[in-house]
Amino acid sequence: MIPLNDKQVRNRIYILIGFLCVVLCAFLLRLVQWQLIDGDEYLSHAESTSTYSFSATAARGEIVDCYGRSLATNETVYQIELNQLMMGDTDLNEIIRQLIEILEASGEEWNDTMLISEPDENGHYEFTNEPGNESQEARLAALKDSLGKQQYGTADQVMAVLVEKYGLEDYEPLWQRRIAGVRYQMTLEEFSVRNNFVFATDIGSVTMATIKERSMNLPGVQVIGTSRRNYPDGTILPHILGSVGSITAEQWRVEDEDGNVSYPLRDAGYNMNDLIGQSGLEKVYEEELRGTDGTTEIVVGDGEIQEIRTGVTPTPGKTVMLTINREFQKRVDEALERNILTLQQTKAENAGKECNAGAVVVIDVDTGGLLAVSNYPSYDLNLYRSNYSDYASDPALPLINRAFTGQYAPGSAYKPSVALTGLLNGIVSPSDIIECNGTYTYYAPSYTPRCQHYHPGNKVDLYTALQHSCNVYFYDVGRRAGLAACADMANRLGLGVATGVEVGESLGHLTSTGDENYTVGLDVQSAIGQGNNAFTPVQLTTYAATIANGGTRYKTHLVSGLMDTNTGEVIETVEPVVEDQIEDNIGAFEAVKDGMVLMAQGNSTLRNYPLTIAAKTGSPQRSEVYKVVNGTRYYYCNGVMIGFCPAEDPEIAVAIVLEYGGSGSNASQLMVDVLNAYYFDRTSSFEPDPEGELLS
Repeated sequence: MIPLNDKQVRNRIYILIGFLCVVLCAFLLRLVQWQLIDGDEYLSHAESTSTYSFSATAARGEIVDCYGRSLATNETVYQIELNQLMMGDTDLNEIIRQLIEILEASGEEWNDTMLISEPDENGHYEFTNEPGNESQEARLAALKDSLGKQQYGTADQVMAVLVEKYGLEDYEPLWQRRIAGVRYQMTLEEFSVRNNFVFATDIGSVTMATIKERSMNLPGVQVIGTSRRNYPDGTILPHILGSVGSITAEQWRVEDEDGNVSYPLRDAGYNMNDLIGQSGLEKVYEEELRGTDGTTEIVVGDGEIQEIRTGVTPTPGKTVMLTINREFQKRVDEALERNILTLQQTKAENAGKECNAGAVVVIDVDTGGLLAVSNYPSYDLNLYRSNYSDYASDPALPLINRAFTGQYAPGSAYKPSVALTGLLNGIVSPSDIIECNGTYTYYAPSYTPRCQHYHPGNKVDLYTALQHSCNVYFYDVGRRAGLAACADMANRLGLGVATGVEVGESLGHLTSTGDENYTVGLDVQSAIGQGNNAFTPVQLTTYAATIANGGTRYKTHLVSGLMDTNTGEVIETVEPVVEDQIEDNIGAFEAVKDGMVLMAQGNSTLRNYPLTIAAKTGSPQRSEVYKVVNGTRYYYCNGVMIGFCPAEDPEIAVAIVLEYGGSGSNASQLMVDVLNAYYFDRTSSFEPDPEGELLS
């Protein structure tokens, strides 16, 4: 290789420098073009690029029993959504019409709640609101207001405005109504480039396939996988679990008495088309169950979608754990139904044959946690929406949560409370004798209430009074103690006050001098659980547990804690809470327990049970008369029983109410069946499933 001289080297360097200068100048010229000459155009392109964020719904948390077995869970379903951003300039009315045709061919419904009928043969419309339904009347009024129509406007007049508003003049009346209904629903749910519209839910495979096949003609129409609430056994705790449903117009837009409008759910992060807990635990624990929604982002530039990406990953809601054992709950449900049907088949008229409803509540004496809550008749949560009209019109009232909201006179089951009032206030001792000759004569001759129970020698102490349910004994103790003292003790034991249970409950009522129908006769009638006394079954079982605990009343509850759905970690535990502690230095509670044991030993069904039962029956009169003889009225009776077991060291307390049950003794077999289910009928199904874990 011939070496280069200095001149040749310099020339090559000059050439290289010159080339670099040319390249640099080219870059500078290009930069000048971008910044100065074409700058406005590029700025316009940059500004025309937008990112739209859509909510990605989080999976709802589950509700499980104490072993982690699902009571309320989710299943994947598919729904049709309209995305305005992807729809572009396509005729919205035509897309709606095609989708309705597809759904109708499969016998499926679409999202349209407008209260106007389809046209009759003459093309006229009618409003479809139910007379007296305030919610529907409010929705109809809002529709008319939104269209500028007076409240006396007809359905034809409203439709005429909708046809003009949505450009439906070229459609037949039937399609005008259908498309207008969907368009109005879109308005209610604030359909926009940032908010998709759910056109139909839970669609079938045929509908999905048809939409996929016709996707080129249906821009902006998406089939989206989502979750639907599912109840593995919808007959378990339907009144307690509650339901989820779409957000109503009234929940979305709230107007106070001063006319101020607010949107509390929107402010809390909900979309109009979200599902929300509407009743029961689903509603009470909505905040914990709903989870945190994520986002999906769509980037649009130059009028085209440039990118679809995941923004924030949704976080599922927490799992709510109950104190209930699913299998024990099923056994109690079965026992309640079986015993009511047995009474109908075996008892005489006016003695239990008419029994048609009832409730059983079982509680853990040591914690206040409910172990079973049974109502009869009941319903299936999975059929709640489809069968709602049948359930609501059923004269047996299966939708009523009798265990928490039914209010019943306790009858003689109230007598332990009066006994404790007398003992702890020094009015009577366990051995004090009150004579009973069958009639209470304190108010004679104007008022002489009777006692129909047999008492050897007419000498009655506390134990005999509880064993044989002597009315005269409790008339006298109740009168001497007074209504106020008796009510105070009842409250402290758990009667006539909130028990603390998470799902809505009635407070019940204690007879008071302030009652409109008060007379002095109510003082003694109240002492035997009649008068105006009325309590719920959950209050009765709380009351029984407080006696079993010797005066310690725990807050009654259904929820044992919260669990992280992803990890299974228990993140919050509900600890027992003492609501009241009744001081007893004289053995009053033990005396009452002993009397309740004597009562159970005198019952042919309860006496031979392998564990010692403490119980008290009640046969409170109802208001209905079944016959009148020589001016004497004979009333139907409910059957009431409270109890706990084993009496020496109580574990559980039970309250039973049987409507038209005839007498408290008619609840005896049901009490045994419940105790058997808890103590002796345990099978492998009572233990956690292999994938379950004891959570409480």
